[in-house]
Amino acid sequence: MGPDRTGGAVVTTRANRLVTTGCLTILIALIIVLGVVVSWLWYRHWHDGNVNSERSEKAFALIRKQARAKADDTARALDTSGTTDADALTGVIWQHSEAPAITYDASRREFTATAARSARYDHAVVLPGGGPVQVTRCFVVTYTHRPGRAWTSRVSERDDDVCRPSTQIGSRVRLALTRISSMYAEDLTRAGVQDALDPTGRRSFDVKNVVREGDTMTVSVLVLSSAAAVDQCYRFTRPVPGDDGQGSATAVPTSSC
Repeated sequence: MGPDRTGGAVVTTRANRLVTTGCLTILIALIIVLGVVVSWLWYRHWHDGNVNSERSEKAFALIRKQARAKADDTARALDTSGTTDADALTGVIWQHSEAPAITYDASRREFTATAARSARYDHAVVLPGGGPVQVTRCFVVTYTHRPGRAWTSRVSERDDDVCRPSTQIGSRVRLALTRISSMYAEDLTRAGVQDALDPTGRRSFDVKNVVREGDTMTVSVLVLSSAAAVDQCYRFTRPVPGDDGQGSATAVPTSSC
C-alpha cells in the first residue's frame, strides 16, 4: 500500500489558503491605512490652505490699517509743524512715514510719498518648510494743503512695480549712511564722498555739495534708482570731531539738492 498523499495535499491546500487569506488581510489593512493617510493629508492641505488664506488676509488688512494710520498721523504732524518750507515739510513726512521717496509739487502744494509696507504671518504646512512669511503692499500717499484748510492725506494701493524704485533708493541710502559714517573727516570732500559712494561709476549717487559748519558736516546727495526719472535728494549729516575721527551719520530726504 503506497503512502497516503491525500492528507498531505489537504494540509498544503489549507496552508496555501491561510497564506492567501493572510496576505489579502494585510493588503486590505494596508489599503485602509493608506486611505486614512491620504484622507488626513488631503484634509490638512485643505485646512492649512484655509488657515494660511485667513492669516494672509489678516496680514494684508493690518498693512492697510497701518498705512492709513501713518498717513493720518503725518497729516496731523504737518498741521502742527507751523512751517511752509518744503524741505522742512519733507522732513516731517519722512519722520512719520519713513518713505524713501517723497516728491513735492509746488503748483499743487502737494507731497507724494511712496513706500512699501510689510507684515509677517506664520505659514502652516504639514511637511517641513513652514514658518514666517512676509507679505508686502505698495502705497502711494498724497498730502495736500489748501489755503485756510488742514492738511489732508489720500492713500492709494498700487502695484509692486511702483514701489521698486523707492525701495531701491531706501537700500542705497542705508549703504550711503554706512560709508559716510566710516569715512575720515579729512576725506569728506565732494570728490571723496562721490568716490566712496560710487567707486565703480554706476551712477547710483550724485554728490551735489559738501559743507562743514563747526563740528558738523552736511552732504547733499541725489540718490538715483534704476528706473528712469525716479530719484530723491538726501541730506546726510555727521559729526566731525577731528581730522582722524569718524562718526555716525544721519539722513533725511529733501525736496531739492
